[in-house]
Amino acid sequence: MKKGFLAVALALAVSGCTSIESATVASNEVTATGGEAVAVIQVNSMGWTLIFHIVDIVTSDLDQVVNKLLVGEAKAMGASKVDLKSASTTPRHGIFCLLGFPGINLTSPVFSSAVGVAVK
Repeated sequence: MKKGFLAVALALAVSGCTSIESATVASNEVTATGGEAVAVIQVNSMGWTLIFHIVDIVTSDLDQVVNKLLVGEAKAMGASKVDLKSASTTPRHGIFCLLGFPGINLTSPVFSSAVGVAVK
């Protein structure tokens, strides 16, 4: 049993996924609040938690996708800030902590995403 649990935990620990998609845009064709539009960026992240979302195996939250990934990609493209259009994550509290794989809720996937316009 311990070996099986360890194998599942190890597999989940390396199965998190992050995707960053971007498209450069002409500033005269796309409007953005606060400046000149450089690109449209979409960030998605998948993580895993254990035992009713108490223990993070692979982290995926709004802090990671907005502050680290979205803003980091925008700055790498030469933008000074991001006009955030949408952001979402899997709820972790209340009735949502009971949702997961059938049976005893040992592990649950967590999804987070953000979309924004990079602005100069």
